[in-house]
Amino acid sequence: MKIAHILPEFHEGGVERHVLWLSNELAGMGHHVTVITAGGKLEEQLDPEVEIWRLPVHRKNPVTGLYSALKVADRAKREGWDILHAHSRVPAWIAWWASRLSGIPFVLTAHALLRKNKALIPFSRAGYVICVSEAVRDHMLSIIRGPSRTILNGLQPLEVSWGKKKCSEGVTQFLFVGRLSKGKGLHILLEALGQLSRNDWVLDVVGDGPQRAELEEQAQRLSLADKVFFHGFQDSPDIWMSKCSCFLFPSLEEGMGLTLMRAVQMGVPALASDIPSVRELLLDSTSPLITPTASEWRKALSRALSEQGSFLFPAFSKDKILSTREMARKVLDSYYCVIQNIKK
Repeated sequence: MKIAHILPEFHEGGVERHVLWLSNELAGMGHHVTVITAGGKLEEQLDPEVEIWRLPVHRKNPVTGLYSALKVADRAKREGWDILHAHSRVPAWIAWWASRLSGIPFVLTAHALLRKNKALIPFSRAGYVICVSEAVRDHMLSIIRGPSRTILNGLQPLEVSWGKKKCSEGVTQFLFVGRLSKGKGLHILLEALGQLSRNDWVLDVVGDGPQRAELEEQAQRLSLADKVFFHGFQDSPDIWMSKCSCFLFPSLEEGMGLTLMRAVQMGVPALASDIPSVRELLLDSTSPLITPTASEWRKALSRALSEQGSFLFPAFSKDKILSTREMARKVLDSYYCVIQNIKK
């Protein structure tokens, strides 16, 4: 099968990791995969069999979008592509237009709880919509007209294991891994930490993003400069997870957090916000999650530190986490469904 994935850029991020792993798995299964993107450092991690085609598919400009769509449609027809698969809103428009021009079906993956407006028109025209969580699918159902399904992000095999450093063993090493943007909730976490009376902890922040300078300033203002350490983007976040005492996931909203899933897969104790996609990973509905406010996070962190070995962390289910190969097989099933529907 000839498959084209379209995404804005190929730098570090959940959508980018998803496309990277999915493309590599599909190529490993013998399919011809082309990744269409404006470029990024993750390109070097693609399987050598995956072709990279750079187009300005990241620009929110109708003229540029139509130009990209014409280029994609022309090549798709000439080379007999089977599926166009878009990730994110601008690529969704490009895939829709290219599909109309070429007659080749297009599939969309919804990675987040997107604001419902006219920018989502392509989601109602797609041959199939894949959602990365039930929370995303529930949010999108009023827009989706065609078939849809939930396929959780797959994760690669672990190369390191958690060192089982518990909160009761000396200084507790909290860890945050993620993009430093408003929706990830790190500003709320810092505010909560600034209110803690205990001093037997540190927080390592792994990741980068547009809010970094603001967050570093907040940590300084809260007198946390000697407690909170910003390490920027790291190539091997799994190493950091393997050495921490507790993983913190304070997101305000998520399609499905890859970093939390990785912590669960590794068996790292985790404290997480009470949001729909996180609830999907719970082993049972009674497991405690945290309302994403500074006061509730302060209470939870204080209990985790003071109750030591008796503190009950949320029970997450490892069985709900797919491998990248399992994810790819489910996505392929969706492709075949689209193609069969067209033949009918």
